Amino acid sequence: MTKIAIFVDVQNIYYTTRQIHQRQFNYRAFWQWASQLGDIVCAKAYAIDRGDPQQQKFQEALRHIGFEVKLKPYIQRIDGSSKGDWDVGITIDAMLMADQVDQVILLSGDGDFDLLLQTLKERYQVLSHLVSVPELTAQSLIDSADRWLKIDGKLLQ
Repeated sequence: MTKIAIFVDVQNIYYTTRQIHQRQFNYRAFWQWASQLGDIVCAKAYAIDRGDPQQQKFQEALRHIGFEVKLKPYIQRIDGSSKGDWDVGITIDAMLMADQVDQVILLSGDGDFDLLLQTLKERYQVLSHLVSVPELTAQSLIDSADRWLKIDGKLLQ
């Protein structure tokens, strides 16, 4: 059976679906779709921890579905800007899983991941599925993916 690893850039998916669709991403519907592709051997959701009870409830729901939730603290800089992305963490985890899976599903529209998908394909022969909001997805990322699932009504709640 095909072995699949899933990597979710939670912040990216949350903000892009909210901005374009004014709705939330349906992780249960996504999981049902992904599980039809093969055996999910790894599913990680990367989020920022602000200590917010609503976020904690959401993170627990992700765990219930089957995701390992990885948290990084929210950092507020002195100048008022904030920091809290998981690009390096997602990339490292995906590379560590590359020789154990046949396919990777990435949920993000961040163009920084185009090199990751290219490397997974060229070096490890791992097929990639990209799941993202079309209007807010880097073209270089779309071009790097083997398959692209556009987030639309059936993946929203």
